[in-house]
Amino acid sequence: YGEWFNERLKRGYVTWKSPFDGRIFPVSFANTRVFIFWSKNPRPFLSSLADLIREGRQCLFLFTLNDYAKEDLEPGIPPLEERIMTFADLSHLIGRGRLTWRFDPLFLSDMVTIDDLLGRIGIIGDQIAGYTDRLVISFIDIARYPRVQRNLASSGLSGIREFSAEEMRLFASGLSQLNEDWGLE
Repeated sequence: YGEWFNERLKRGYVTWKSPFDGRIFPVSFANTRVFIFWSKNPRPFLSSLADLIREGRQCLFLFTLNDYAKEDLEPGIPPLEERIMTFADLSHLIGRGRLTWRFDPLFLSDMVTIDDLLGRIGIIGDQIAGYTDRLVISFIDIARYPRVQRNLASSGLSGIREFSAEEMRLFASGLSQLNEDWGLE
């Protein structure tokens, strides 16, 4: 939505619709010091982002880079290899310190084990660790979010579940071992 964003930037404001009550609020850019973007596929936005940077605007980027291709949980996004190239291109554009890798959400299922997740993260991390300083993860919270429940029910996947406390510790230990090579926050 780069063109859309640039048009709003020229106007000096954007409107935001509350997901809770539907009210619409204007958000002025008058005192904006930094823009934070969050995407699974920022490739179409890169030229607009380059314009922002040329104008001297500050930005940070959270890039959700998962590998749930087998589960077909993220339809409509480019293949993993292409997203990894986009990650590198984005890092070159804005700087590795302004780019955060998100692998989110983490879940377990009949087919996805802790070792499987660590393997997927390891493959990605080995390719992109030089392009970022940070990795953010989160464990899926199914029970708390009705929308997540609905989306999972409609996905056709079976057995997706949250981590137990012990599984979280086990996963964190494995991730920590992977990160010995990467050195990410």
